[in-house]
Amino acid sequence: MILLLVLVHLLNKNGTAVPVTIPLAPRSSTANSCDDINNCRKLFDIVWGCLVTIFTCTWASVHPNVPPPGQSWLALFLHRLKMMLIGIIAPELMVGFAVRQFWGVRILAKEYGFSRTHGFFFCMGGFVSSTGYPVVTRKQLEDMEHGPEFLKAIKYVNAEDIADKSKGDALSKGVALAQGLWFTTQCFARLHQRLAITELEFATLAFAVVNILIWLLWWDKPLDVQRPMVVGPSLPLGPHWGYNYYPLLSTSVPSFWSFPMGKNFQLATVGVTALAGSVFGAIHCAAWTLEFSTAAEMWIWRSCSLVITAFPGVCFLASLAAFIASHWQMILGTSSENAIVTVSAIGFFGSFPIYIAARLILVVLSLS
Repeated sequence: MILLLVLVHLLNKNGTAVPVTIPLAPRSSTANSCDDINNCRKLFDIVWGCLVTIFTCTWASVHPNVPPPGQSWLALFLHRLKMMLIGIIAPELMVGFAVRQFWGVRILAKEYGFSRTHGFFFCMGGFVSSTGYPVVTRKQLEDMEHGPEFLKAIKYVNAEDIADKSKGDALSKGVALAQGLWFTTQCFARLHQRLAITELEFATLAFAVVNILIWLLWWDKPLDVQRPMVVGPSLPLGPHWGYNYYPLLSTSVPSFWSFPMGKNFQLATVGVTALAGSVFGAIHCAAWTLEFSTAAEMWIWRSCSLVITAFPGVCFLASLAAFIASHWQMILGTSSENAIVTVSAIGFFGSFPIYIAARLILVVLSLS
């Protein structure tokens, strides 16, 4: 992991958003006017630096759950690549996944006395029974016959043994975090010195900020664990122990599995996810005063930035309305509750295509 990050930094020696004394030349100027790298920045260096930063931040922040047994290295790579692409296309969804697992770890620590390392390893499907099926649900831990044995076996596992399975340590995660913080600091330094920042750099800054949050949420989660630990009794588990997910139906947890939680935690998760999405959009809005090639391009950028900033808030309000309706069902009545849920769903699914279109348009404008 750390070798990959070092290689990226070596290839990216001229690709950071370093503050310089001369701002970017206007778009109308020719490429030959920027031959001295000490006095101005080349387009290739900006694009390369931004793309490398996005790749490094997203690749390093993705912490997959334990995969099914017998996976080839290519299958493992493609799975993580898929997770990375999801993190690039919709980084707020990855924040939501990290928040759900973070809440799950806190619940496990409070109710069962798990450490943060044990909690994350439990949530990611790191513990399996002797028959090879994941131990990941509350019902399994609270089963009258085998629950105490599972709890004792899980707590008996040394946290250092779990950390030893991780492909990343504090140093490698720190290097990736430093890459994101460095790019963020450089962008703010350029803003403070009133130097030019491109649309692509604003977009990259948004990715860096969101991925910093993901790193912090998953700091204690083991990285790229490929084989689980066998714990507990040798008796097979019953499929009725599952909650929303049945352990006997698969030998691994789903890609976005997290410990089940109450509706209050679910609403809080939606809130944090919406906040991350709005911050992501607000950073794009910070490019409001940039000089664009045409007035049409300027207004398209502004409009799309507002859309991706507002959409997460709309999602949260829709979830909040459904949450309140379910709690006030006795007062509102079933028909009113169904009406509120229906309107919320229509609002979400109706605005979702607009949100996707706005995100794609911003990507095109950033690279144009």
